[in-house]
Amino acid sequence: MKSLIANRRKLFLILFLVFLLGLFGFVALRSGPLAPVPVTVLSVKQESVTPALFGIGTVEARYAYLIGPTFAGRVRQVGVQVGDRVQAGQVVAEMDPVDLDDRVSSQQAAISRAQAAVLAAEAQMRDTAARKAYAEAQVRRYEDLLQKHFVSAEAVDAKRQERQVTEAAFASASANRDAARQDVARIRADRDGLAQQRASLRLLAPVNGLVVARNAESGTTVVAGQAVVEVIDPASLWVNVRFDQLRASGLSARLPASIMLRSQGQQKLAGRVERVEPRADAVTEEALAKVVFERVPETLPSVGELAEVTVVQPELPAAPVVPNAALKRQNGKTGVWRVENDKLNFTPVRTGASDLDGRVQVLQGLKAGDRVVVYSQREINENSRIKIVDHLVDSKP
Repeated sequence: MKSLIANRRKLFLILFLVFLLGLFGFVALRSGPLAPVPVTVLSVKQESVTPALFGIGTVEARYAYLIGPTFAGRVRQVGVQVGDRVQAGQVVAEMDPVDLDDRVSSQQAAISRAQAAVLAAEAQMRDTAARKAYAEAQVRRYEDLLQKHFVSAEAVDAKRQERQVTEAAFASASANRDAARQDVARIRADRDGLAQQRASLRLLAPVNGLVVARNAESGTTVVAGQAVVEVIDPASLWVNVRFDQLRASGLSARLPASIMLRSQGQQKLAGRVERVEPRADAVTEEALAKVVFERVPETLPSVGELAEVTVVQPELPAAPVVPNAALKRQNGKTGVWRVENDKLNFTPVRTGASDLDGRVQVLQGLKAGDRVVVYSQREINENSRIKIVDHLVDSKP
């Protein structure tokens, strides 16, 4: 009787252990590490892709004018403030003339004195010309008298010598007149130079523009070429954009673009690529381009403001397209996990262009209708058991 009870207990214990093992196996196969991996699958479609490039840039002015003096001096007054609109030719600042006005007056007096010297030299020329003409007439008269034997040859030689003296005096007077005239021209040129220097003390706006910087105040001493006021042409605003070199293929001038300024929220402004810079940034590995506004905003953006730029490229012919998330790296190759009869097969692919929605063209390795894994609950391999679901559930609490 006791052996029967013991046998029943052993049988019950064996059945209980088998039940536990079966339950453990069921749990392991359904929710443990041996359970099928939930995946989402997508059928490859033949679609066209419109490539687009995204970049970050800063607003800059194509034409900026640094207005300053041509020589060192002290700022007398600055007549504009940052943010003011100015017209071409408007005085934006003025330098202290110091002694320039006195130097111009001194040169004007020197011109008057030199002109008086010219008048004196011309009068001397007229006097020597008259004496020269008289001496020539005397020489001719004495030569006639010599032929008639009324005077001696010595007297004729004396008159000829007087003529030579008057000719030398006339040449000297002529040289003095020319020198006096050259002095007048030299002093006048010096005066005109000082006048231009005096006029340059009035710093003028070269174009209709906007004042963006006021770098000096009244009483400040500046050197030649140092900017007192900076003016930009608002119509020349553009965006200096940086694009990742790996994605910059196809970037060229005249492509349409949309610009989003940080100060204007999600509002998109129309633009176009003006040019692609021939020199890229070797440090950041970025391509540089200038993007202009089709129409400059009424509320001008600040120079230096950040902007997000999207450049749209021409639409490409239809080809197999997969989401970027479906691309994986295995053994140094890019490919996708293709599903065939609920089995996984890693298929290397050659990709082409992509758009900003994450769709990538597959140029080789897939065809329309192939099923590929987009997302998986965890890492998978060719031996993984999978369970196709509509979407993955986050297992985190």
